[in-house]
Amino acid sequence: MSTDSATPSRSRNVPIRRIQDGRDGATDDHVAIEEPLEIRMGFEAATGRDEKAISVTMRTPANDAELAVGFLFTEGILASPNDVIEVWHRSPPVPGDANLRNVIRVDLRAGTNIDFGKLDRHFYTTSSCGVCGKTSLDALQAQSLFTAAIADSPFRIDAETIIDLPTRLEEQQKIFGQTGGLHATGLFDNSGNMEVVREDVGRHNAMDKLIGRLFLDDKLPASNKGILVSGRASFELVQKVAMAGAPMLAAVGAPSSLAVDVAREFGITLIGFLRNGRFNIYSAGERVQS
Repeated sequence: MSTDSATPSRSRNVPIRRIQDGRDGATDDHVAIEEPLEIRMGFEAATGRDEKAISVTMRTPANDAELAVGFLFTEGILASPNDVIEVWHRSPPVPGDANLRNVIRVDLRAGTNIDFGKLDRHFYTTSSCGVCGKTSLDALQAQSLFTAAIADSPFRIDAETIIDLPTRLEEQQKIFGQTGGLHATGLFDNSGNMEVVREDVGRHNAMDKLIGRLFLDDKLPASNKGILVSGRASFELVQKVAMAGAPMLAAVGAPSSLAVDVAREFGITLIGFLRNGRFNIYSAGERVQS
């Protein structure tokens, strides 16, 4: 199974005019690269191998294979890494820039059960999808493979360790340090160690990249780990955490009402406003030890 063979550029310099402390001058600034990625799925059809375009997302280049399989897993299309034969960039590189490979294909094994209805509906992928909360929760309960893994999780963590998590995440945000323009998602253990960190211009992409890495490594459910996000906790992020079987989601920003509902429904410990030495616990607070 292929993954990204080389790390592409994730930021670039642009000339700017900066006004500061009464001075006006020309300089350069780092900006995060944002490019489209089209995810396609290859599968066995009656007439032989076929492919279907699944989604287009704006992302920061790098970890595209993780992003693609993470998206397909959290959308309920993939159930096991054994479903996947290969993940590869469908289009050749643009001449002169090997980083611009913006179509990726996930090839599935013959016999993989594919729900094409899910592919056509693209359900629940954004907080503006217009689906009512009860419908979303019912469907997610039916879809998640790891509901029991969350309920039975032994994960516990000290409050002081939680307070230190944003600093530990920021220490590994290499591109954010240059640009200030990327979201980050980190997988942590109960000692606060950041085991996997992924960055992207899209908060949901950063989450899909992290979950995709765990999926490819056959490390799901993540039932003894927590996940930290550098922004707010939306419904779509709690949905993905539920799909990954992780018992805790901590967010530097605020949670939405539907995020709280999903966390309480699944027994996920949801933490918000994790900054400046404080945080709020919105559900399943027994995992946090003071």
